[in-house]
Amino acid sequence: MKHLGAPLHRCLVTACLALAPWLVQAGCSKVMNTPVAPSGQGVTIDGSTISGIYPEILRSNQSKDTCLFALSAVPRARLELLFENGVADVLIPASKTVRRDELGTFVPLSYSRAVLISLQGERPAIKSVRELLDQKDLKLALVRGYDYGPVYQEMAAELTRQGRLQWETDPLSVARLLKNGSVQATVMAPTILAGTVAEDERVRDLADKLRFEGIEELPWVSNGLYISKALSEADRQALLEFFDRVAKSGAVWKGFQQYYAPLVLKVGLKPR
Repeated sequence: MKHLGAPLHRCLVTACLALAPWLVQAGCSKVMNTPVAPSGQGVTIDGSTISGIYPEILRSNQSKDTCLFALSAVPRARLELLFENGVADVLIPASKTVRRDELGTFVPLSYSRAVLISLQGERPAIKSVRELLDQKDLKLALVRGYDYGPVYQEMAAELTRQGRLQWETDPLSVARLLKNGSVQATVMAPTILAGTVAEDERVRDLADKLRFEGIEELPWVSNGLYISKALSEADRQALLEFFDRVAKSGAVWKGFQQYYAPLVLKVGLKPR
């Protein structure tokens, strides 16, 4: 067998090394439909402008050789419906739940938990769902489409039965209800409400008045995103590789550290 000349051999090796990443890492076959809803500093929406920690991470890491994302703004409940129907290719951010596991592949980016959030006052501490349900004079507002697991859903159902629950379309609406006294508390990830309050001047005066209380039955859970099972296997694999690189970069945790006070992160978010 005739051997290749040294110069030609070096050229072929260089070419193969340059192509190697794309031989094992195929790009997405289409632009990924990624509707998003307001989520504190994680996702902010101002008219037609979509920004925040997660959109900026997607934009800064996307390329035509890996994956591209088409962002659009929708209410959270509609976002969940779009994902259920296979219209949304990516659901971000999202906590891990059994229901969503049926529809998509979960990619963890951090750990978070939902807590009881109210305005500071002399009310005795609430540490469990039972104690919350026993506080009959306490009315709550929750965001439609948020899901923090079975205990959260059971709690919401019982509060509805007691006539103590008001559903809202976004966290800003919840913050405004807290401010005017229509409700006394909510349950959600602290970063969402704290980020919303910091972003909107109508409720910004609540920033140093928020009270965070952990609920025993609402533990720390994986938080991240879902990739729709309606996509092809090749596209799912490309997205998994894309978000695995994002997770390993630490960009999510760094982004939250940039926007949030240490107290908010301590009670509601941990790095992966």
